Amino acid sequence: MHAEPPPAPTAPRSHPPSSVSQAPSPAPAPREDASPDAVLIRRTMATVAPVADKVTSYFYALLFVHHPELRPLFPAAMDAQRDRLLKALLTAAEHIDNTGVLVPYLQNLGRGHRKYGTEPAHYPAVGECLIGSLSRYAESVWSDETEAAWVRAYTTISQVMIDAAAADELRAPAWWHAEVVAHDLRTPDVAVVTVRPDQPYPFLAGQYASVETPWWPRIWRHYSFASAPRSDGLLSFHVKAVPAGWVSNALVHRARPGDVIRLGPPAGSMTVDHSTDSGLLCLGGGTGIAPIKALVEDVAEHGKRRPVEVFYGARTDHDLYDIDTMLRLQQTHPWLSVRAIVDQQANVQLPDAIREYGPWNEFDAYLSGPPGMIRSGVDALRGVGIPFERIRHDSVEELVATGS
Repeated sequence: MHAEPPPAPTAPRSHPPSSVSQAPSPAPAPREDASPDAVLIRRTMATVAPVADKVTSYFYALLFVHHPELRPLFPAAMDAQRDRLLKALLTAAEHIDNTGVLVPYLQNLGRGHRKYGTEPAHYPAVGECLIGSLSRYAESVWSDETEAAWVRAYTTISQVMIDAAAADELRAPAWWHAEVVAHDLRTPDVAVVTVRPDQPYPFLAGQYASVETPWWPRIWRHYSFASAPRSDGLLSFHVKAVPAGWVSNALVHRARPGDVIRLGPPAGSMTVDHSTDSGLLCLGGGTGIAPIKALVEDVAEHGKRRPVEVFYGARTDHDLYDIDTMLRLQQTHPWLSVRAIVDQQANVQLPDAIREYGPWNEFDAYLSGPPGMIRSGVDALRGVGIPFERIRHDSVEELVATGS
């Protein structure tokens, strides 16, 4: 049983490309309105946070020793996968009181687990090893009451995931095979990969898919769709090869037309609300321009003349690998404005550039790019008066949790 990297349940919208892995973060202090179970769960998490690596290692040791039948569900090399399952479970448990956020998160997680071959019978084994790990490393605060709280939380978590997977099985495959039909190397480390799924693949502009290559079985990485849904059914992804990135390097340097990859179900909610006329303020850094391009196409296809302002950030001119495409879109659509912000040509970073324009009080904001850009971008957007609920972005926690 795997887990997709967990999003920050408090983030308004999320869609993740890739970054590096980190251990579960410390739990926040218990709130006055928290349930007794939530208080006990957060106390446990605060206790294990300093030894998160040990908790993770012990968890997998228990799982694979006591339940060796589950080992084939995981990639051969665990270093790229290590803390994802545990982090997802801890994230869910931490938000056990917030049903409105927790349930959609778990439903998405349950649907995503189908591609790994996860079955309902696997969940009790994982719960047993989760509690075994926590009780060992949170011994100072562990009690019968604490164990009961974790059992109740995990029962809730697993049942939501199981039910979501069962419902999804009635309407969609666990994964899609997709043939690479085009491979455009834009720079030495960025490729636009276009694939043809073996059956219809419904998605929305701004969403993402998990991708598995034939060279690294059972290792999945997230990539955003680089266009709105197309009449020919083709899907495109912008992939940047990163150091030690197994999937990204395979897609950039090894994949060729005719190769077949696997796609997990579409996910993410960084999508356009077509019921409003609000403008779109879009910040795209690096390959984060891919979903921004998809959002522009989505607005164009819906026919409303709503203003769309795109800030395309890069370290150098060389990194503006898709600027020609964006400028062609600008020439076609008078409501679209595209500005390139190159770090080495000015003393201003991408998020700061928005302060020179505006006002933005009639805009919804969309951010896509590296974690640092997302963090500073959110701060800049809040600074110019855009309320948090109108800022949609790659969840930073999810970005940090994802390998490439």
